[in-house]
Amino acid sequence: MTYYYRMGEIPHKRHTQFRQPDGRLYHEEVMGIHGFAGIQSILYHLHPPTAVARIPAAIPAHISYADSGPLRPRHLRAAPVAEGGNAVDGRVPLMGNHDVVLYVGRPTEAMPYWYKFAHGDDIIFIHEGTGRLESQFGDLRYRPGDYLVIPTGVMWRLIPDENIAQRMLFVESYGHVTPPKRYLNNYGQFLENSPYCERDIRTPEKLVTHDERGEFEVRVKARGAITQFIYNHHPLDVVGWDGHLWPFAFNIEDFEPITGRVHQPPPVHQTFDGPGFVVCSFVPRLFDYHPLAIPAPYNHSNVDSDEVLYYVEGDFMSRKGIERASLTIHPNGIPHGPHPGTYEGSIGKERTEELAVMVDTFHPLRLTTAACELEDEGYAYSWLPGTAV
Repeated sequence: MTYYYRMGEIPHKRHTQFRQPDGRLYHEEVMGIHGFAGIQSILYHLHPPTAVARIPAAIPAHISYADSGPLRPRHLRAAPVAEGGNAVDGRVPLMGNHDVVLYVGRPTEAMPYWYKFAHGDDIIFIHEGTGRLESQFGDLRYRPGDYLVIPTGVMWRLIPDENIAQRMLFVESYGHVTPPKRYLNNYGQFLENSPYCERDIRTPEKLVTHDERGEFEVRVKARGAITQFIYNHHPLDVVGWDGHLWPFAFNIEDFEPITGRVHQPPPVHQTFDGPGFVVCSFVPRLFDYHPLAIPAPYNHSNVDSDEVLYYVEGDFMSRKGIERASLTIHPNGIPHGPHPGTYEGSIGKERTEELAVMVDTFHPLRLTTAACELEDEGYAYSWLPGTAV
């Protein structure tokens, strides 16, 4: 993240002796990105984090993409995706490229193992449900509307609250996720005109140090497979840490929309920046207030990007026939815009209550077989006059 935080017990100076009550040294671990020239944190363990007892298997983790036919706008009705499994095993991949993969999931179980993605950061958008994100940095409660941003290297698992329905959108990034640079000053602090700031970011709430012995599994996704690592000690044995790299939560309700006299372009909704993609938040807001304003977006061509919208709540003023938990994909190469009637129909409206997450990618997305099975085949023709949607 962009600012310093600490939890638990740490020594006065880094890389110096820090001893347990019985005189043994704690085991220091430096976790950093960009060859330790980027942000980093230092963690202190009861046991060496390198003490792996067994490496029993590597599970293939390749995603199978489909031949999805001609270039066209698409609508995926993802609401009926089946409940089941945990937040990693139960998620369904829908689309991706070499920069990012998007999944949806409705987990019903706690993860029995800890997990980390070795090639980049994870974002989990919580559409429905409450529970706990557990990591070596501590416990962090989640609720609807939360973006959980988990840096690579963090061992995590999701523990949903019992008997609470869960629905999530997963953004798996092949690189690091940051706030947009234009929101930050030269010192990494959020600027006054940014749509959110440090006060809106929730850190881990409680550091729980485990010292149990037994058999504990950590799964690492890397190089096209998920490798199982078995430890004889509990992997969450951290007594303290400090630094700038840690998992955090940011709730979409805390995104303050930027509005204007005329319709503002999509970058005003940007929330995060990733390698080859951006994440935007469309939240309830006042419409444009020029006397001749047209609140619905103008037709636009995605010259350089594919646009994916995940519909969370409310009525999206430029679309008809879109359901809660739907996804639309508008690929580069063809224009898109408001459905018939919505352009004129938006005139005079003062506000919108829509809530949606947008992912724009700068390389083409490929759809999976599971995504093709969810497709609304008539969507590509829904701009024709008189089309029922």
